[in-house]
Order: sequence, then C-alpha cells, then structure tokens
Amino acid sequence: MLLPMLAGVVTTKKLLRDWVTDFGLAAVVGLMQADAERVVGARKSARLPGRRYSHWGSTPTPFPYDGRQVVLPRPRVRTADKRAELELPLVRQLQGADPMDQRVVEQILLGVSTRGFEQSLGPAPTGVRTRGAKKSRVSEMLVGETTRRMREQFSERLDVLDLVAVMVDGLCLGGHAVVAALGIAREGTKHVLGLRQGSTENKVLCTELLQDLVGRGLRSGTELLFCVDGGKGLRAAINAVFGEKAAVQRCQQHKKRNVVERLPIARQKTVERMLVDAYKSESLKTARRRLQQVLSWLARNGEEDAAASLREGMEETLTVWKLGLPEALRRFFSTTNAIENVMGTIRRVSRNVKRWRHGAMAKRWTALGLRAAQARFKRIKGHRQLPVLVDALKRRAAAAVDHQEALA
Repeated sequence: MLLPMLAGVVTTKKLLRDWVTDFGLAAVVGLMQADAERVVGARKSARLPGRRYSHWGSTPTPFPYDGRQVVLPRPRVRTADKRAELELPLVRQLQGADPMDQRVVEQILLGVSTRGFEQSLGPAPTGVRTRGAKKSRVSEMLVGETTRRMREQFSERLDVLDLVAVMVDGLCLGGHAVVAALGIAREGTKHVLGLRQGSTENKVLCTELLQDLVGRGLRSGTELLFCVDGGKGLRAAINAVFGEKAAVQRCQQHKKRNVVERLPIARQKTVERMLVDAYKSESLKTARRRLQQVLSWLARNGEEDAAASLREGMEETLTVWKLGLPEALRRFFSTTNAIENVMGTIRRVSRNVKRWRHGAMAKRWTALGLRAAQARFKRIKGHRQLPVLVDALKRRAAAAVDHQEALA
C-alpha cells in the first residue's frame, strides 16, 4: 500500500520541480524582453522618428543555473544606426547572479571530482539546452578560478599584519615539492602568507619564499619567531634572508621522532618517554639538564647516531623557554602542528587527483587546500598572552644590537 504512495510523492515532487523550473526560466525570458522594451520601446513603435535604439532579434545565450548553464534566447538591442549593440543591465545581473566558478570550487572542496561534478548537481531542466558541467569545462573553470584567487592572495601586502611568528613547512604532491608559510598575528589569528613550488624542498626554494615575504612587507627576522621542522634547507634559508640572529624554534615532535627512529625497537619507548619528560619541564634549566641526561644515556649505550641527531639543533628546541613564554604559548610554538594540520587539509583536498601533469598544477591544488584550511582558522590558544612574546622578541633584538655595537 505504501509503495504506490511513495512513487506518487516522488513523481509529484519531480513534476513540481519541473513546473517551477519551466515557469522560472520563462519568467527570466519575459523579464529580459521587458527590459529591452523599457530601453527601446514596444516593437510596434520601432519606426518612430527620434529613436536611439532598436530591437535586433534575439540570440542563444548561456546563463548560470544551479551549477550549470542554461541557454536562453536573449533579446538584442542596437543603436539606431546599427553600428553598436547595447548590453542590457538585467542580462549582466543575471549572468553574475550564480557564478559557476565559485560553485565548482565549493564542490571540489567537498570532495567531488571534476568527472563527477555533473552528477553532484540537481537534475537539469527539461526542454532547455544546458552546458558547462562536463569534466573539461569544470577543469577549465577550476584552473581559472584557483589561479585568480592564488594571484590575488599571494600579492597582498604583509605590512598590514602585525605578525609575531611564522611557521614554514612543505609537502610533496605528485613528485613536486611545495613550501608554504603560515603567519601568527599579534591578536592570535592565523594567516596564509605565501607559497612556492619547486622540484625539491631545498635552500633555494625556501629562500625564494622568504624573500617574497620580505618583498611584500614582512618585517625583520629578529622581531619574529620562526617555527620550523628542522629541515636543513629551510634553516639555511632563514640564515640567508634574516641572518643567524633570527629566533628559531625547532619542532620538538620532529626532534623526538628523528631520535627515536635511529634506535632499535626495544629502546624506542624508553628514550621517547625521557624526551617527553624533558620537553614537559617547567624551566629552561630543567629541560636542558634532562636532555643532557638523555645524551649521556645514549652515549653509554652506544647509540651514537641517535645522540648526534639529538645534539644537532638541540638548543633551538629550547627557544620557547629562552624567551620566557607562558605555558600555553610554549606548548603551541614548541611544535609545527598548526601548519602540519594545514598540510593535512591540502592532502585531503587533492586526494582525488590521479595524474599530476606539472608543478603549476601542484601549486594550484596547494593554494586550494590552503584556502579550505583558512576558512576554518581559529585563534591560537593563549592568544591573550602574545604580548609576552612580542616583548621577549624586542628585548632579544635589542640585546643583539647592543652585542654588535660592543663588537664594533
């Protein structure tokens, strides 16, 4: 008894949708004709003297509709001497009412592939020619829209942002290395600063990214805290652009991982627990003492590779203590988890890509993922205590200047 009722409901819903769609499209055509008559006048008075414009038939024109384009007859209006055509205001308004390129980007961010875009839309109106929802057209609009947004975002000035910290990280998409920078402003907000693509995540690529940020208004590195994962190319790039006096915090999570991976399985948990205890210390003195104990333990047990990994850059993992940051800020800036989460969003957004054609494609998808991540950005924990970081960086910069003057 219920099945015929359900079938009737479905049929009624489809018929109602078709009726509303047909009525709406017919109304759009009628509105355009009325707009043309408002400018020109009724067709019967077309031959009256003193007329500036005249009707000139109609032409099939695509208009956006529910993620696709419908082709409707658009009335044409020309000057009386038939030398120029007038664009009707309503036509311009209708063509910009539902931008397809934005709809494409939204669907792709939701996980829809370019091939499945048309199936993700509602049913097409019957009796009307549609276009623009096929894979090739969707890909073209996606490329154009992401390129435009990327050009706009990564040309903005950075001196309007009161940045206190910069995180830099990279990932590989289809064999192409991409490096991105994330900024933390004084009010605790996160901002995507820049993006660079190359063959490998080396010093040259990272230097180009940092130089671009400086050219767009990023202030002196002595007044910023750089949080990095410990890559040698990135560290060398910071030295090349901002000098050796830049405040750098090495990611403690990466340091623990690098040390533990060089140990046999039987010793990994023991050393990992020792490192966790060291990096949970309340003071710089305690943290350094516990790390020295780990170094001694590794040396006594013949783990020279693990000891060398811990020794390399160990002092830079303690920068958050040297700056005297409160616990909430110390916990946030001691790792690069904030930008690692952004990289995870980029991987999720680009998971449907099966064939990476070139580096520009990897760069566009990275920019698309960065935009998706930025839409969910929140203030960092402990953002009300960020003035402590600002004061600490200023004191550090002043001390560096005094030291240079003393040497001179």
